[in-house]
Amino acid sequence: MEASTGGAIRIVPLRGPQIGLTPSTASLTYRRGPLLGAVEVTTIFWGSSWKQAEQATLASQLNAFFDDILKSALIDQLAEYSTPSTTIGHGTRAGTLTIDANVSATVDDSQIVAMVQGLLSAGSVPKQTANSLYFIYLPSGTTVTMSGQASCLAFCGYHDASGSLYYAVEPYPDCTGCSAGLSPFDALCVTSSHELCESITDPLPGQGWYDDANGEIGDICAWQTKTLDGYTVQREWSNQASSCV
Repeated sequence: MEASTGGAIRIVPLRGPQIGLTPSTASLTYRRGPLLGAVEVTTIFWGSSWKQAEQATLASQLNAFFDDILKSALIDQLAEYSTPSTTIGHGTRAGTLTIDANVSATVDDSQIVAMVQGLLSAGSVPKQTANSLYFIYLPSGTTVTMSGQASCLAFCGYHDASGSLYYAVEPYPDCTGCSAGLSPFDALCVTSSHELCESITDPLPGQGWYDDANGEIGDICAWQTKTLDGYTVQREWSNQASSCV
């Protein structure tokens, strides 16, 4: 669970019996790293199956999700983590891209980073800014590996940084631990909201708002959900409320 940048927790864990138990002593502290004050999300759907009708509809739904949620109360509640140099406010969806190409049965994090860097070099996605965040969605049947761990065995998603490139990876919820009895869309909304809020408040894992014992803002509240604007999203830790909100 801790295989990550500098050992910092940065994954969505599998839904299990231990999930939903909020640590009573959780408290995020600011480590002076970067924050994304006005996040600019670009969605990247990797795989030819995203061109098929059912999956294309799912991709469209996820884009609509970001269009709404980036200006919603979910982002408003993150304002408490603003700093003198960065005010956290609403974001935008900068763009989207579907890569109509076959994807291997297993894709490593290093390949994902290289793919995004290639798209940036080619001008295929919006250019990188200090607030850019690239969300990569993989098709059903593809396993993502990262630091020796694999999706649906150790995690349901994660975010990370490669230099100044901030990105989040969303494997398809093909297993019970990542679907949690939800539809694929609802499950992806939960994991995407988890990683979105963590990427905003801790884009360089462990260097923004972090708790050494419990991880990032979403880790403390993993798989605790609520309905917001008709979407199922994860609750996030609030230092002010001392609870998941």
